[in-house]
Amino acid sequence: MPSSSAGARSPALAKLGHPLPQGERERKVCVARIGAAHGLRGEVRLWTFTEDPMSVTRYGPLSTRDGARRLEVSQARGAGDHLIAALTGVTTREQAERLNGTELYVARDKLPETDEGEFYHADLIGLAAVDAAGTAIGTVAAIHNFGAGDIIEIAPPRGPTLMLPFTGAVVPTVDIAGGRVVIETPEEIDGEEPDLG
Repeated sequence: MPSSSAGARSPALAKLGHPLPQGERERKVCVARIGAAHGLRGEVRLWTFTEDPMSVTRYGPLSTRDGARRLEVSQARGAGDHLIAALTGVTTREQAERLNGTELYVARDKLPETDEGEFYHADLIGLAAVDAAGTAIGTVAAIHNFGAGDIIEIAPPRGPTLMLPFTGAVVPTVDIAGGRVVIETPEEIDGEEPDLG
């Protein structure tokens, strides 16, 4: 895996988000969330957190967060921003409805290796966030995408978290091996009052 990345980010450069809490994240990563039932034969709407949405059909059985249940995507087809999926053993609408909101996880070691300059969102959670001089800012808490590009959330030791654009200008270095990301704080962060002197 690459230890650093610079330049503009794109969804291809951060393929998965939504890891388990720190300590468990090395074992499992959330790759999909089941939505509402679709039709009468047990199909579900499935939102994936992978670069290639269809890759969820190639991981084999996926587990719930607590590991109590295993489900396998046996068939899937694209439907706009989600998939319509059939899950092994789910054959009725009632069974499908009971799964609404269930998150599906895969073992981290089943994920494909990344190319140079690529990394998984899950690999960033818990990394130290430092400024260009190496001064600690906080810890990477999450990576979000609300539709206008990736946002990196930094949790400082005290106070509210910082939500910053996840771009090459703001995050010029991602050093997975070194356990840190370098943050260049923009002059003005959305939501802050301008300094009127």
